[in-house]
Amino acid sequence: MARYRKKPVEIEAFRIGIDPIPDWAMDKASANEISIHRIGEIGQGLSPFDHSKIYFTIKTLEGVMTGNYGDYLIQGVSGELYPIKEDIFYETYEKVDEE
Repeated sequence: MARYRKKPVEIEAFRIGIDPIPDWAMDKASANEISIHRIGEIGQGLSPFDHSKIYFTIKTLEGVMTGNYGDYLIQGVSGELYPIKEDIFYETYEKVDEE
C-alpha cells in the first residue's frame, strides 16, 4: 500500500474574540459567508468591549459550522473557511515567519 504525507500549506487564521478581525474575514462577512453574533444585549450587563460573548457561524464546505470565542477561524488556500479548536490548531499548524 502506498503512503502519503500532507503537503505543507500556509493558511491565514485568527482567534475569534481575541485577535482583531482581518480584512479577509470582514469581506467574507460582507459576502454572507460568515455571520458575527454576540450573546446578550449591550447595555443589559454586556459591555461592547466584552469579546468573550462573540461567536461566528461560518458557511463551510461541510455546511454551517460555529466558531466560538478562542477558536481559530481559518481561510484555506482556496479561500475556504472553517473553525478549529485551539488545541487542534496548535497540533496541526505552526507560525510562519513573515519577512
